[in-house]
Amino acid sequence: MSLFKEITRGFYSLKTALWLLILLLLLFIAGAVFMPLNTEYTFMSSMPLFQWLRGQPIRIAWWIWGSIGILSLLAINTILCSVESLARKGRARGWLLLIAPQIIHIGFLLVLFAHLLDAAQGFKYLSVVRPGTILQIDDDSLLRIRDIDINIDASGYIRDWRVSVEYISDSRTTGDDVLRPNRPLVRDGLNVSVKDLRAFPHKAVLLQISREPGALWALGGGVLIMAGIIILILFKIRIEK
Repeated sequence: MSLFKEITRGFYSLKTALWLLILLLLLFIAGAVFMPLNTEYTFMSSMPLFQWLRGQPIRIAWWIWGSIGILSLLAINTILCSVESLARKGRARGWLLLIAPQIIHIGFLLVLFAHLLDAAQGFKYLSVVRPGTILQIDDDSLLRIRDIDINIDASGYIRDWRVSVEYISDSRTTGDDVLRPNRPLVRDGLNVSVKDLRAFPHKAVLLQISREPGALWALGGGVLIMAGIIILILFKIRIEK
């Protein structure tokens, strides 16, 4: 029972968070060294992370599973430390100063949740397409490149371009759209953007197709983190004055 109490008490400690961050950093460094040595990581970004992990042996994905485990413990540590801090200082003056660190903690948890969503449902891949190319973008949806129009000036530079596409589902067209400079396609959480173009000898486009369901959650988390930091800085300036 005493061991259980010690472990439980450890989750309320800032030292635990620091040790978890150090272990996480070491795993990231190991991954940075390990990834270039294995071709299995080539298609890692073209499918949801958890789907990729299910097909990989432990000898390949050990540091990723370790990082996920440490991040889970770090999330628990963050929640418990926030609850304990609010319980101890609930009657303290200056509620903004009290709540600022908790706002940062909530932002951090939202960013973690965003990455969890992306790992479960997100993907990103590149594909070279020409007019008539059909891409599988979902379990029952296709994207067909209808036309590529590239406008070239007298000097041979691309002055303007547009890529016309149409969506196909159940063997019928369900909609159409046009990609333009600084205008990617966003449809049902799917993002399609042009990364490069080629006019000769044949018109071709390098498309990036991605789905990032956690993008808005990550944005919200980033805003909360910045808000909490700004509040702490303002209080620091006020105290020094």
